[in-house]
Amino acid sequence: MYSFQLSSDKALVRFDIIGGPERDHIVEDPTFLNYRLGDVKESTEVTKEKADIVWKYDEQPKSIKYVDDQLILTGFWEEGELNKIMVTMMANEMDKCGLHPFHSSSVLYRGKLILLVGGENNHGKSMSQLEANRRGGKTFSTETTVTDNDGLFLYGSKNVYIRKRAKGTERSDLPDQDQGVAKFFDKEPEAPYTYDGGHMALAVMPCIDGWFDTQVTKMGQFEAAYQSYHSLMNFFGLNQLLSGEDGLVMPIVDTDERRQARGEFCAKFAASAPYYMIRAKTPQIIFDEIDKILDEME
Repeated sequence: MYSFQLSSDKALVRFDIIGGPERDHIVEDPTFLNYRLGDVKESTEVTKEKADIVWKYDEQPKSIKYVDDQLILTGFWEEGELNKIMVTMMANEMDKCGLHPFHSSSVLYRGKLILLVGGENNHGKSMSQLEANRRGGKTFSTETTVTDNDGLFLYGSKNVYIRKRAKGTERSDLPDQDQGVAKFFDKEPEAPYTYDGGHMALAVMPCIDGWFDTQVTKMGQFEAAYQSYHSLMNFFGLNQLLSGEDGLVMPIVDTDERRQARGEFCAKFAASAPYYMIRAKTPQIIFDEIDKILDEME
């Protein structure tokens, strides 16, 4: 048996592998895990008494089930499939510890932390983040922003793109990021980072399409909380088909009590700063409008 422990801040996930080839790590490339959850470390030093994930490598058929707070895998699983499973289980543990990973980018711009919300759809947070960099802003997070129960930004992912996707995470519907950069920028802006957290001053859900007329809409409480909840639930795997060949899906690892607590957190978080939806043809126009909003706030 091989035992590993994943950690993100105070959240820990123990992963036991029974059988299979000799190994000193779970997956070859940890990029996807860090891209999705901000900062995940893997160690062979295990402190948790009970495993959160048990993979019975040699047992057939291939299956997945969640029983008594433990995820049980049998059969062979691709690296990309394992990555998505670990994201869900780590997000689940983070939630238990009062850590909230948002599907979002965030930037320190004009001295204010701005959350670029992924929300129900994902239409331009990375390009908007790069435009903030072009205008002198610093990146706090790229794909995921992690807060505590008080909404304080703690840490976040620093990878702007996923260059290589393991089998089980393929996405032909997502455009090539370099092509997106080439459409909007003469050259890719440098992305200086900041590690100084704080509370958000403004949340923006960008929506970029070359045909869109500019539209700026301040969200009401319901829509702001709704989009925030989508950004949090993005990590729990409820819409994830893990194995296309077998039709296996991610089991429900959440609980009704924690879902309700998460909704209450989202309501409080969404009320802490103004939320806007900004629809525009380019990220440059997005930030022209953000500048106007910040001018009014000041």
